[in-house]
Amino acid sequence: MPGYVIHLAVGKVYLKDNKVGNIREFERGIMAPDMVQDKSKSHYGPDSGRPNLNRYIELNGEFDDFKEGYFLHLLTDHLFYNKFLQSWYPEIYDDYNKLNSAIIKKYEIAVPEEVRNVAQYEEGIPQILKEDELYRFIEAVGKINVRKMLLSKNMNFDKEFTIDF
Repeated sequence: MPGYVIHLAVGKVYLKDNKVGNIREFERGIMAPDMVQDKSKSHYGPDSGRPNLNRYIELNGEFDDFKEGYFLHLLTDHLFYNKFLQSWYPEIYDDYNKLNSAIIKKYEIAVPEEVRNVAQYEEGIPQILKEDELYRFIEAVGKINVRKMLLSKNMNFDKEFTIDF
């Protein structure tokens, strides 16, 4: 799973082009899927790297600000693991920690209290993630029209949905 700070950055970009009634609820939705032990339940699939986006849409009906943020989180996970990353290594978590301060500064993120103790910060050079590529990912995902997807039925997110980073 991308770290909380990456998810919040995607949400910040998303809010530039999309009106959300309750930003706090939207942010709660962005954080919610990773605030549980069993990621298979919160991601509607086998794990956080393979969320079942259609199942989420099917089970959650009409969207609201919380659900919009939640779906944006799941979509970000799907794209991060299945389109952006070439390979996954456990050391990627160290890279999140090394990039968090720069991401917070670039996107002017106020880290919500719920995740302040979870978001970590380290000095050093990331080994797997490249900062400029990660910013392109954040910008591209943040510009996706999530509301349109929430209204779709049985979209094939691997075949019908493409995105350039």
